[in-house]
Amino acid sequence: MTAPAFRFIDLFAGVGGFHAALSALGGECVYAVEVDKKAAAVYERNWGRDPLGDVTKDANDEVMNVPAHEVLAAGFPCQPFSKSGAQRGMDETRGTLYWNILRIIQERRPKVVLLENVRNLAGPRHVHEWQVIIETLRDEGYRVSEVPAVFSPHLLPPERGGRPQVRERVFITATYDPDGLTDGLDVEPPIITGQPVDGWEPGTWHLEDLLDDSHNIPGCDLTDSERHWIDAWDEFVQTWFERTAGRRPPGMPIWADAWSDVWTTESAMRRAFGPNPDYRHLMEADPSLPQWKASHLAKNYALFIEHEDWIKPWTRKWGIYTDKFPASRRKLEWQAQDTPRLWETVMQLRPSGIRAKRSTYLPALVAITQTSIVGPRERRISPRETARMQGLPGWFDFGAQSPAASYKQMGNGVNVGAVWHVLREHVLRDEDLLKRSAPGRRILDAVVTAPLSPDAVLSARH
Repeated sequence: MTAPAFRFIDLFAGVGGFHAALSALGGECVYAVEVDKKAAAVYERNWGRDPLGDVTKDANDEVMNVPAHEVLAAGFPCQPFSKSGAQRGMDETRGTLYWNILRIIQERRPKVVLLENVRNLAGPRHVHEWQVIIETLRDEGYRVSEVPAVFSPHLLPPERGGRPQVRERVFITATYDPDGLTDGLDVEPPIITGQPVDGWEPGTWHLEDLLDDSHNIPGCDLTDSERHWIDAWDEFVQTWFERTAGRRPPGMPIWADAWSDVWTTESAMRRAFGPNPDYRHLMEADPSLPQWKASHLAKNYALFIEHEDWIKPWTRKWGIYTDKFPASRRKLEWQAQDTPRLWETVMQLRPSGIRAKRSTYLPALVAITQTSIVGPRERRISPRETARMQGLPGWFDFGAQSPAASYKQMGNGVNVGAVWHVLREHVLRDEDLLKRSAPGRRILDAVVTAPLSPDAVLSARH
């Protein structure tokens, strides 16, 4: 049996996105931990290791049950750190799960650390947490960039493991540098945030190429009410294009409820502000009105007044102001540009309205009930398809769990192709450090000799 190229641990493992990438590179998982029972069951079903457990019990001040390894991977939760002046460095992280990661790093000194988190970790609300993470990794002897590396699988071409899904995540990648070769030097991030790879144009994705052909997948069908809402707004969009000589619908949220303010020429709002109201006048009339809302209202008033000859009959035909339409379904957020029909877009039924995008790539899979509706398939995206969007292979199996559990797990998961690409770029950046030790050379060799995409390797495993 061939010896593994490296040993890795999989913290906060979910259903195994990191495992998929690292095992496909020839790595052996020696420890995995996941506190969610359903996710742990799916992980064991696919990867043959039961990760159910609690890292806080395996790695703390008294106990270190995590074995030696060369690569540490963790999609860790974002938690606020202490800002007490009396606490510095690692002490600031105590009580968070990142502290447990640091304890493992202190004891095991993995050659490569690969952390993944939501993009907001690198945003203005978490400046303190970001700085503490970078400083503590450097204190432990790791080369790490303070510049965030934010990446999404839709920036990767398909031949490199990309997927038509916007999923921006921040990656923190670090290499053990015990001799301090990079002390005092600026360290570049492994990738440039927002930059497509190899000249790829994300707008050329065609989502339907990755979907199953069937319109009828159990658990993914639309309710009669959902079809009614979409049919109504589909007619609105088609009529808009016909009446405006092909001009695309406005990008601002279309609020049918706002139209009642200017429904007739005798409406007080219409008499006061005329056919093309200025949002500043609305704010003068109601000082409590925030500017963004005043702007949207003014634009919706103008839209209705210009097109009331066909909008009024449309609202009556479909019962827009009846109990058939809850308030959130009387709103349309059109982000599909020149797409001629709502049924040709990808939709999300959100509290803010029906959001429609072009069917090039999906908005981010999220762990809440906003599963995308694929208009051309007239159904929701299936759990199997969400796994495909996360780069998991065709043999990946959720078992008999509910679709809701599978959607949640995919919404919480890491994209395999993104991990593969970011790790490759990191290893190439730190080639000089990795060459200085036998374990580092094995990691380097495994990554640089691997295909540019994990897809074929994973598909061949079953």
